[in-house]
Amino acid sequence: MSEVPTPDEVWGQLTHLVMDSRDGWRRAIVERTGLPFSRFRVMKRLLPGPISVKQLAVAATMDAPAATVTINDLEERGLVVREVDPNNRRTKLVSLTAAGRELILDALATPDPAPAAVAALTPAELRTLAELLRKLEE
Repeated sequence: MSEVPTPDEVWGQLTHLVMDSRDGWRRAIVERTGLPFSRFRVMKRLLPGPISVKQLAVAATMDAPAATVTINDLEERGLVVREVDPNNRRTKLVSLTAAGRELILDALATPDPAPAAVAALTPAELRTLAELLRKLEE
């Protein structure tokens, strides 16, 4: 019988599989949008609605100066807009423009096929994996 892996070991396997198998999709996003992938990541976080520059920096795991540079670039491209928060005039809210929303929605339609290892699983294995992943999302 094999040794039971630790949660950290399993997590490492999961993140390795996901992170290392998406390079093709990331390249496709860059080609499709004409933006660095980091800009796409920031814009994707704006889909639910406006958020502050500080919240955006935290969500995108960026420091505040990097977030400001990114927002400046996206604003110059006409993809986002900064406005004063009506509830706190010292805070700026960032939101997607119509062009930015259209660009992100189009980019999200980029095919992202499963890696070969996942595609090779049997129907029973896929069902088991899907059930486990649903459990993790709870």
